[in-house]
Amino acid sequence: MADYQLLRKLNLKNPWHLLAVGLGSGLSPKAPGTCGSFLAMFFCMALLMAPWYVTPLVAIVVFFIGVKACNEAEKAMGTHDHGGLVIDEFVGMFISIIAFPQGAWYLAILAFALFRFFDILKPFPVSYADRNIKGGLGVMVDDVLAGIYALLSGHIILYFLPL
Repeated sequence: MADYQLLRKLNLKNPWHLLAVGLGSGLSPKAPGTCGSFLAMFFCMALLMAPWYVTPLVAIVVFFIGVKACNEAEKAMGTHDHGGLVIDEFVGMFISIIAFPQGAWYLAILAFALFRFFDILKPFPVSYADRNIKGGLGVMVDDVLAGIYALLSGHIILYFLPL
């Protein structure tokens, strides 16, 4: 069954389904993960204006919401980790900006580039999690790990090249 037909099985009036597709950003026919990350970048810009402790709290809350939302969407679609399920991109992006300087909203662009790099490349253990963890948890965990790679890389870049 084509991807768009699977997406049609979702009911966007169901808040779990709407959240799973990143408020609609995952419905893009081309590069839904990049579209989800792009939308998340704007949320990151807002989070970078908040105190440092807000971002990890938001990431944790959205992670648990994402597990539930992806479980519900996967049940409706009858498939695992469909490309249109992009709430995981939001969590990965949120993780990638943890402890970035407050007020440096433009660093969300750096986080976007780094997160997409690691999400697409999928170095170990991202690739392992992507292949071996099932359900909503599996959808979320590989992007958490890609977000950690982006976080560490971002802080290394900022150490040597303060922006």
